[in-house]
Amino acid sequence: MAVKAKQAEGGRHRQARTRLARRAVIDTARTLFLERGYAATTIDAISDRSDVPAATVYRLFPGKLGILTAVLDTSIAGDDEGLAVEDRPNVAALAAEPDPGTQLLGFAGISVAINTRSADVYRILGSAAGSDAETAALLSEYTRRRDAGQGQIASLLARSRALRPGLKERDAADIIHALMSPELYRLLVIDRGWTPGRYEEWLAEALAAQLLPGPVT
Repeated sequence: MAVKAKQAEGGRHRQARTRLARRAVIDTARTLFLERGYAATTIDAISDRSDVPAATVYRLFPGKLGILTAVLDTSIAGDDEGLAVEDRPNVAALAAEPDPGTQLLGFAGISVAINTRSADVYRILGSAAGSDAETAALLSEYTRRRDAGQGQIASLLARSRALRPGLKERDAADIIHALMSPELYRLLVIDRGWTPGRYEEWLAEALAAQLLPGPVT
C-alpha cells in the first residue's frame, strides 16, 4: 500500500510539473507572438524564454501551430481545463433559461468575455493567416466552430418561438455571428475606444432589437 501511495503521489507531482510547463510555454508563446509575430517566433525562443527544455516543448505540443492552437484555446476558455465553451455550466444554464431576453443578455456577456481574452490572439492568427496556409486553415476552423456555437443560440430562440415574426433561423444565426464577431469587438472596443462594459450593454440591446419581437431601432 505504501508503494502504491508513493507511486500515486509521484504521478500527481509529474502531472503538476507537466501542467506548469505547459502553462509556461503557452504564456511565453503568447507574449512572443505579440512581440515578434507568429512567423518570427521560434520554438527555441519560446523554450529559452519559458525555461522549458525544447525537448519538453515538442513533447507537449505538436509543433508551433499546436502551441498557437493552445494559446487560442486557453484564451477563449479562460483556463486550461480543456472544457469546450458549449459544455460549460454557465452556457448550459443559459440554454435552459426560459426568458429570451435574459438568454441574450447572458450570451452577450459570455461573448464579450471571450473576445476580451482572445482579441490579441485573433489578431496574431489573422495576421499569420495572410501568408501561412496552416494558420489560415486554423482560422477557418475556429470561424466554423464559432458559427456552429452561435448558431445554437438561433436554434434555441427558434425552438422557443422567440424570434421576431418573419425572421428565419438562418438569418438570425447570421445576425448573431456578425454582432458577436471578434472583428466587431475589435472595431468598437480596440479601434474606437469603447469599454468592454459599454460594448456588452450595446450588444445585448442590439441582439434583442434584431432578434426578438418589437420595433427594430
